[in-house]
Amino acid sequence: MLKRRDVVVGMATLPLASLGSGFLTASWAQESELDGDRIATADGDIVIHPVDHASLLLGFGSEVIYVDPVGGAARYEGLPTPTAILITHGHGDHFDLPTLEAIAGSAPILTSQEVFDKLPDALQANATAVANGEEGSLNGIAIRAIAAHNITEDRMNYHPVGIGNGYLITLGDKQVYVAGDTEPTPDMLALSGIEVAFLPMNLPYTMTPEQAVEAVNTFKPAIIYPYHYGDSDLSVLQAGVGAATEVRLRNWYPNGA
Repeated sequence: MLKRRDVVVGMATLPLASLGSGFLTASWAQESELDGDRIATADGDIVIHPVDHASLLLGFGSEVIYVDPVGGAARYEGLPTPTAILITHGHGDHFDLPTLEAIAGSAPILTSQEVFDKLPDALQANATAVANGEEGSLNGIAIRAIAAHNITEDRMNYHPVGIGNGYLITLGDKQVYVAGDTEPTPDMLALSGIEVAFLPMNLPYTMTPEQAVEAVNTFKPAIIYPYHYGDSDLSVLQAGVGAATEVRLRNWYPNGA
């Protein structure tokens, strides 16, 4: 069994860190044994690697997509160099400029206008802002921005309408939905054909477990990962989600919630 920092190239086992970004052309998602779940598509596996809270990695072929990377450069040691970065909104548990400056390199960034405006010139040169409902791409991967905001009256100041994005990512013949910080918006509930969804649950900022159950049972993703959940009661989600959806609980808090 390979360690997280190793990858097989031909018949040799080499440290991941020694290969640099060039090894990505060898399709790391197929050849490495990076910790994570694998979702089969017609064009190879999607690799899902939780990092912490709302930060995650999606691997697909030669692509390494970081979503909301925060926590400092050390948090990402031993992980592949990002080929693309998605940022949902400007709150500190989703957007951290020192982390981006340390790990982004020349990777293209797709984000909200709020975050784009906070980027220094060097990162803005590789960044694109998209609004709710708009479509974009990262290295040819189709992405659509999904409205992400609160809907409960006394929570609206946390995530106002039109500021944050969720993202619908097409990888091979599968659609992956990363919700960002949101309650069940009409855009979310209108989704269909979703293979994997990442939904947040922590109060007072995002969804209650009961709201998450209602949302999942409405748009019926094949697999749901609760993330950004803090101390939420995940048993409510497990008990309430219908048979059409598999609930996958993973450790999003390796250093404690």
